[in-house]
Amino acid sequence: MEQPSSRPQDTRPGLIGGIVELAKNSFGLLMSRIELAALELAEVRTHLLQLVGLFALGIIVAFFAIGYWTVLIAYLSWPILGWKILLILAIVCTVIAAGIFFYIQSLIRQGKLSMPATMQELRNDHDALL
Repeated sequence: MEQPSSRPQDTRPGLIGGIVELAKNSFGLLMSRIELAALELAEVRTHLLQLVGLFALGIIVAFFAIGYWTVLIAYLSWPILGWKILLILAIVCTVIAAGIFFYIQSLIRQGKLSMPATMQELRNDHDALL
């Protein structure tokens, strides 16, 4: 059985028809790239908000570490035995701040703020057009 064609038999593709089809295909390609970019930008936005929250938390913990280390130095200069708890708190805050810093670095190194699929498709489009 013969497949029905999508074009009527009496119209022949010409220059204008080819240009119209090219424009339709180009528009479809552009729309698919925009949709892909929108999806990846939503993912990047989520990771960016996470990084901003972690950065704010890291700054707060770093300020506490600086405060505890300052108080520790003050207490160590006085002959009082209450300095041990301050040493423990200063070490804990410093370790937390360093942990948050290294976690943020790992997120950035993993490429959570990049759009690899969109960039690859744009490279493919560029190579196909050249």
